[in-house]
Amino acid sequence: MAGRALLLLLAMCLLAAGLNGAAAQGLLGAPPANAPAGTAPDDSSTPPATAPGGAAEPATPPVAWPPSGPAAPIQPGSPTAVVRPFYDQVGLEVDPAQRGHFVDPAKTVLDKSDALRKSGQGECLDPNMALDNADYDKAEIDKSLKTLESINGDQAKVIVAFVAGNPHRLEWKFKKVGGEWKISDLLSVTGEWALSQYQCE
Repeated sequence: MAGRALLLLLAMCLLAAGLNGAAAQGLLGAPPANAPAGTAPDDSSTPPATAPGGAAEPATPPVAWPPSGPAAPIQPGSPTAVVRPFYDQVGLEVDPAQRGHFVDPAKTVLDKSDALRKSGQGECLDPNMALDNADYDKAEIDKSLKTLESINGDQAKVIVAFVAGNPHRLEWKFKKVGGEWKISDLLSVTGEWALSQYQCE
């Protein structure tokens, strides 16, 4: 009799300390067969929420990059629409005829590269920066090319991922000038370089 009273007292202490019925049952053993319904843990119930910093599994899986599934249509005049031609034609970013798509600091670097080339002192920039200086295989790139656009006021970025031998990821930075999106920089996440850091003197 004393043992049963001690078990009841222990169970009440555990419940008062904030343990749920499942934890108490784990310490005290299974309830008797004739116990009232609801005292056994319900394995099908949703687990309680975990406090911030807890080790619970995320409610939804993290977003994968590059994104999968069908690509959203490209909006005319959008940053993605400005970027796309650079993946259809190799070396377009160093073509002076395309300079209207750029603003500083990228435009200054490209202008200095043009001047260096015209002076006969050689090239400053690689001819396929948009491809992260990878070998050009249009079929492979077209098949794997994914873009993700993010706009914040008058600034935007387009992250581009593709496979050309190896996976590559670049970030195109934009500024809105006169109502149009202009490229302000090009960074390689994979190769760890930025167009704005080139010194074409």
